[in-house]
Amino acid sequence: MQLIDPSHPLYKPLWVRILIVAVCFGWAAVETLGSQPFWAMLSGALGAYSAWMLLLNFKPQPPEAASEANPQDDAGEDDEPPSEDKK
Repeated sequence: MQLIDPSHPLYKPLWVRILIVAVCFGWAAVETLGSQPFWAMLSGALGAYSAWMLLLNFKPQPPEAASEANPQDDAGEDDEPPSEDKK
């Protein structure tokens, strides 16, 4: 079961992935200082999982070809351009 989909475009920038991991471990530190070991372990485990998926196991997707990104309308190819001779 995969909880984090690393192919999602949200995770493409490195700073987003680092921020997610830092927030998880930071919250684990807050819960540890607040004497809440259950929540500290839970958020620490989430931080470890997100670090594994987003930093260590991350494989960026290759950029798509420009032709796939901007599909052209095939209906307009058969039409002839209007002639400028008509007055």
